[in-house]
Amino acid sequence: MNIPRGWLSGGLRDWWRIRRYAVPRWMIERATERRLAGDWRGACAAARVDVDIDPAYLTPEIEDDLRHLAPDLLRWHAPRRLTGSTALDPRRALVLARHGGAALYALTPPGAEAPQTLRLRIGTPPGGDRALPHEDWTVLRYLWDARQAPDLLLHRWGRRDRAPRLTAEGEPPGPEDRRDARHEFGFPEAAEETALPGGLLFHSYIDPVAFARTLRSLREGGTERVRIAVGSGGTWSVDTEGPRVRERNHRDVADLPELPCVAWRRLPDLELLRTGVLTPEDLHPLVRDALCPARPPADGPVGPPDPELPEPVRVRCRDEWHEIALRDGRLCTPHAPEERDRELALGALGGPAARCASVMAAWANAGRKLPSVLREARIGLFLRMHAGDAEGVLALLDAGFDPRVRDARRRTLLHHIHQVDHRMLLPRLLAAGLDVNAEDSDGLTPLHVAVCHHGSPEVVRALLEAGARPDTARRSLARLIRKHERDNLAFLLTEEAADE
Repeated sequence: MNIPRGWLSGGLRDWWRIRRYAVPRWMIERATERRLAGDWRGACAAARVDVDIDPAYLTPEIEDDLRHLAPDLLRWHAPRRLTGSTALDPRRALVLARHGGAALYALTPPGAEAPQTLRLRIGTPPGGDRALPHEDWTVLRYLWDARQAPDLLLHRWGRRDRAPRLTAEGEPPGPEDRRDARHEFGFPEAAEETALPGGLLFHSYIDPVAFARTLRSLREGGTERVRIAVGSGGTWSVDTEGPRVRERNHRDVADLPELPCVAWRRLPDLELLRTGVLTPEDLHPLVRDALCPARPPADGPVGPPDPELPEPVRVRCRDEWHEIALRDGRLCTPHAPEERDRELALGALGGPAARCASVMAAWANAGRKLPSVLREARIGLFLRMHAGDAEGVLALLDAGFDPRVRDARRRTLLHHIHQVDHRMLLPRLLAAGLDVNAEDSDGLTPLHVAVCHHGSPEVVRALLEAGARPDTARRSLARLIRKHERDNLAFLLTEEAADE
């Protein structure tokens, strides 16, 4: 996959990985099936959205919202950390709708390495400060309500025929169209209407038309001021009447609702299509149909592609070209085992190892000197673990992926077991010989990682039953439980005291 250089290289690389791994197609299909069957709770379960709702709050208006909630679409558009991460932006409350004094809202995970589960609630969202900002999604129903999802073009750009800098079929436009799109869609006028400072325009890669239309919707709904966070660009307050945009100290505007970046920055799906990094068939089906209104029905499934092994790679080894491939649960080269071991030993001693041996060593020891295809395959496997895609990981293992691979922090698949349904993967990984007490580069075992990063009591118990040692020479389980305030693991402290 060739990704453009410049600003897009970093941003689009992150978004390409998010779109490929963070919301797998099976999740979209199952959530859609349950939603269309009228089972909104089942749709949420399929999309890894925990429902924590008191039935007393289920008014007719909220029940109507829940019946049409597309939780997989919400996950698709939910804020992400970026800067090399595909994780949901942690500790945020996404306020989807308000009915009287009650809000329907979703909480993002408590940490970037926590299980990537959203929590759906009704009531008064907690926080509202810098520790847990509130994002106002009440005027962004087209990003989570299946009824309004087809109107994405209308809500963002005020038209139904096509998106800016994209044909109606979803193809990248020609040079003339790219030059004319800014004026055709009213970008200069929208930038003037929103009174955007030049520095903000430069730093935020803003979509002034979408921003202006969102501000109008907020104003019509009675919201007078919001804030936007621009990363290193600071915090800005926005008066919707006018409007007027001013840079502010975060403490001075902490009580204002935060406008989600998806409402005012370029839509990543549009950029991925425009640059040819993705095709419309790689997108969420609701997004594909909304962004490409004239595109014919797809011949096959729509959504992120199924997991598959990478193609074999050819490397120059001494004076010959050799093929290296993943199969039968390991990385295979044409070298005999004795020759391979000799080359690996030579490289370990600092000698000039053959290229095949150096690739094998980098694969086994989480090294970076891998062919790009193998490096991306390794990254992709662990991103599937991070997204909770146990089915995708199992499919790769069934196809021959090496289960003993480690990531850049020397973590094994067991170190990520807290992020998936451990009942599906733990027996398979233990049977493959993975060490339940293996340490990563920080001296953390899978058990320690689960405790540090919000693993459930069930997965912690399962690791202990599999032989995980509570303490190592560098770490104490009791100390980690107290440090990370894991009150739901207090039973382990009680058991430890009883054993003493």
